Amino acid sequence: MKTLTGVIDHLPISGSNKTDGTSWTVKERLLLGLTVDQYLQQMRRNPLNWLLFAIFAVGLPLLLQRYIFGLGSVTHASNDYPWGLFLGFGLFGMVPLSASGFLLGTTVTLFGRKDFHPIERLALLNGLLGYFFAVVYLAVDLGMPWRLAYPMFVSLGPAAVLFLVAWHVATYLSVQIAELLPALFEWLARPAWKIYIKRITLGLTIAGIILSTLHQGALGALFNYAPNKLHPLWLSIEFQWIHFLCSAVFGGLSMVIVSSTLISTFIPWRCGRDFSENLDKLTLGMAKGASYAMITYLVIKLVALAHDNEWELLLTGWGMYYLLEIGIGVVLPMFLFAKGVRDEAVRPVRIAAFIAVVGIVWNRLNTAIVCFNYQMYQEVPHWKELWLTVTLYALYFVVYRFIVYRLPIVFEWQKSPVRQ
Repeated sequence: MKTLTGVIDHLPISGSNKTDGTSWTVKERLLLGLTVDQYLQQMRRNPLNWLLFAIFAVGLPLLLQRYIFGLGSVTHASNDYPWGLFLGFGLFGMVPLSASGFLLGTTVTLFGRKDFHPIERLALLNGLLGYFFAVVYLAVDLGMPWRLAYPMFVSLGPAAVLFLVAWHVATYLSVQIAELLPALFEWLARPAWKIYIKRITLGLTIAGIILSTLHQGALGALFNYAPNKLHPLWLSIEFQWIHFLCSAVFGGLSMVIVSSTLISTFIPWRCGRDFSENLDKLTLGMAKGASYAMITYLVIKLVALAHDNEWELLLTGWGMYYLLEIGIGVVLPMFLFAKGVRDEAVRPVRIAAFIAVVGIVWNRLNTAIVCFNYQMYQEVPHWKELWLTVTLYALYFVVYRFIVYRLPIVFEWQKSPVRQ
């Protein structure tokens, strides 16, 4: 596609009208302005598509096996380790990395930082798809997705943390869909429809702040249900909710840096001038916010250790592992963020963002799986569970790429005459 954009004048599509003044049809927009043969030829040329095909060729039959023969046919799930990779990575890992939506939405809409507008929609897309696929992972883990809403409407449990998380995630998904509708309306050549969304933008942003902060903390509070199972270094009854909330702040910002870096590197033809020219400055700005969140997170971690008087646990084997997680996942990227901001160097910031994303996932896997029932045997995920986890993330990647290629997420849609 990158080659064709330099050869064919009308590529890439960045507006509703062709060069001759006629409008693109929906089919032509879906095919990126290519013929069916050209589109299929581009798909075959991309080696990444062949890798995705191999993943789906094995993963989709495994997904079918899970729903026909049950969760036990593809995982080692048991009463001792009820949560595997579908929840450890798919839910607890993806939700904090999707906090970018309410963070950048708040920055632009509520605080008036219009300089972050070129990257706002990318942050909103990260948030929307991250939360949506967290629900997909949850549906694969629970089974019977057609009854996913049952505990929310029929068998109510308003005193339960899971009830709180379910309602917040479902409501926040609706908010994020509404926030991204203007991009869809532009692509559909219906810019007038954006008026209705703009009227409630402030309300959507405030709702996003409330809902996201509450369920990020509630996911941490969920582990207070099993205080004797989780290792004390990864559980602090009084501070667990704020650990999850603070880590989600720098996790979400880091994920935007990672995704924007990958997009600008591998699909520069799709990036608009405003996005490309301001990306370095925006990256440094997000790095500053991430470093502040990291130092806050570290301070709260120290306060929790002091409050629970768990200093002696740091001298054990689990303590060394805990310090390794903190050192690599938080301290190292924090210093790289700080150095990059001070020197106005983007490279160390981007390296730090990649490390921070891995650190967040590492922390959530430790909390949900590795350090859960630490006094018993160590759970080793089934290879089918690993493959299914990768398959669902590959599906996330395909959907993400499909939207970024078409909708004005990292580029400005050229204005066309307003139609009602």
